[in-house]
Amino acid sequence: MDLRLSPDDRIDSGKGKKPGSARPAAKPQKGRPPRGPKKPKKRRSGVGGFFISTIYFAFSMAILGGIAVGGIILYYGAELGSSDTWAVPERPPNIRVLASNGQLLSNRGQTGGEALSYHELPYYVPLAVIASEDRRFFSHFGVDPIGLASVAVESVRAGRVTRGASTITQQVAKNLFLTPDQTLGRKVQEALLAVWLENHYTKEEILELYLNRVHFGSGATGIEAAAQTYFGISARNLSLGQAAMLAGILPAPSTYNPKSHPERAIERQRLALANMVREGHITQAEADAAAIDEDRTSVPTRVAGSEYYVADWVETLMNAYLGKVHEDVVVQTTIDWELQKHAEFVIREAVLEYAEARNFNQAALVAMDTEGRVRALVGGVDYTQSQYNRAVTARRQPGSAFKPFVYLAALQQGYTPDTLMIDEPFEYNGWSPQNSNDRYVGPVLLRDALAYSINTVAARLAIDVGPENIVETAYRMGFSSNFMAVPAIALGTQEVSLLELTAGYAPFANGGHGVIANVITRITTTDGDVLYEAVPSGPGQVMTSEQVGMMNDMLRTGVEAGTGRSAQLGNWPMAGKTGTSQRNRDALFVGYTANWVGGVWLGNDDDSSTSVYGGQVPAQIWRNFMTKAHEGLQVADLPGSYVRLQDRVADPNAVYVPQEGQAPANDNIGTLLNSIFAN
Repeated sequence: MDLRLSPDDRIDSGKGKKPGSARPAAKPQKGRPPRGPKKPKKRRSGVGGFFISTIYFAFSMAILGGIAVGGIILYYGAELGSSDTWAVPERPPNIRVLASNGQLLSNRGQTGGEALSYHELPYYVPLAVIASEDRRFFSHFGVDPIGLASVAVESVRAGRVTRGASTITQQVAKNLFLTPDQTLGRKVQEALLAVWLENHYTKEEILELYLNRVHFGSGATGIEAAAQTYFGISARNLSLGQAAMLAGILPAPSTYNPKSHPERAIERQRLALANMVREGHITQAEADAAAIDEDRTSVPTRVAGSEYYVADWVETLMNAYLGKVHEDVVVQTTIDWELQKHAEFVIREAVLEYAEARNFNQAALVAMDTEGRVRALVGGVDYTQSQYNRAVTARRQPGSAFKPFVYLAALQQGYTPDTLMIDEPFEYNGWSPQNSNDRYVGPVLLRDALAYSINTVAARLAIDVGPENIVETAYRMGFSSNFMAVPAIALGTQEVSLLELTAGYAPFANGGHGVIANVITRITTTDGDVLYEAVPSGPGQVMTSEQVGMMNDMLRTGVEAGTGRSAQLGNWPMAGKTGTSQRNRDALFVGYTANWVGGVWLGNDDDSSTSVYGGQVPAQIWRNFMTKAHEGLQVADLPGSYVRLQDRVADPNAVYVPQEGQAPANDNIGTLLNSIFAN
């Protein structure tokens, strides 16, 4: 028997259900086909499915990354403010200091050099920088994607950041607007500003901004400052080899400095030249000719000379002459370039010969004409070792070199060179001045007392005429230091600068006219507009003609027969005074002719004692410098006249004119003084 049920029988049987309980079949909805059984989803499989999923993921991440990057850009861009307010800041002004003949002494200011235009430079100067720093400079839009990708690959392979990827435009943006912090925010802002620069300036203008503001080390900012600092020439005159060396030091100026690290600088120069060859800017033959031999261990660079002391001094004067400087200026000075270098030479030679034996290590020199125009100034032995200006800034005891102003105060109260004084020990209100060798000669003429620098006589004069009158006389002669009106001022115990001491002697040389030491004759803009021009000035007549004659009579005796004999200048009539401070800490000589006034100081910066006297090495340095300074000049006598007492008796109408090497009026006292006051 067949027991199988038909499909209809299985549906209608109810299978255990009561009759009439079967669910009626659902009616199909109008317009919609009956739903069949649900089919399972099919999964994508194989390479194609993985590829599509990867693309989908990457696309999603790109969108999210773009949104994130956009947010970062908006966030850090907002910190910069509106681009309408962005502007390239003014470059700090430069002070170009020139000698009287136009020779550059040095540049001063924050940059150390003037700004140059792109077209003032040799063609290979910017090309050397581009080849080394940003070879796609002329093709990118401020940011170099190719360069970024290249650095990224290199860094991944090396496991560290191998080099920077900033373009020249980005470096300009950083230098002009941002801090050097290496943060994400700064890099984003740097890129934004770089794009802005590219849209507002030409490539040449951007490169000009870069070359004038990038730091080259050694205090040099800009290509002109670097050329002057390292090679002593204008960037307009750089050679190919010099340009390549400057380009080579840019990544790390302190590391590749040609002065302190010449071997590294030479290596960087060869690399910069190779980059220029690779880019087609120069040929290999040109590179070979320009390169310094790699076996060399030094680079010919400029040595900072004594003229830098002058430039420093000029910079300190700018506020007094112009107020704050807002633009590049050119300062014409009174400095004679040849004499400046000669002064530097004689100072170094003397230090080399005598410093060790005489226990001193520093020196300074000031030389001016009789109107107070400074023609040479040396502030120390070596500017590269010490920038402290011992001619202008330092204040030291002048010792007996201050005595002429004590004697001048006495002359103004009726004393004469023939006034008789007593050289002997004495005490005044607990003060007991002594001669340097503790020896005394008794009666002595004022003339001889000054010539042989007798302390007791100067001290008696200070007490007799009054210290306040000596201070007044010194101020009238041009001193500006703060003096205390005490008797000890007669022995030069109060500190002065060599510059003001030397200027104080000028009235003796020019007939009694007070001077103000000056070094600046004219200040102009770089376009030639005159901002300042010197005019004759000074305190006027500060001595009578008779007083000039008497002072020159006494001070001339000092170099003919007294302590300053080593300074004698051939057939030139001259006068001067030596000075040695307490415990031999300072040795000075200040002397003059009818054309020149000069002062020399020797000593130690730590104020320790020396074994040198003013009549020795300082007087010799003075003579060596003045010999050259007087070349080609017509011999002229000192101004003023004085008839000595003995000559009045012999011939009432005679005018005393001392001859070279002539001894004091009293030969016996002269011999005695020479034996006692040999120094």
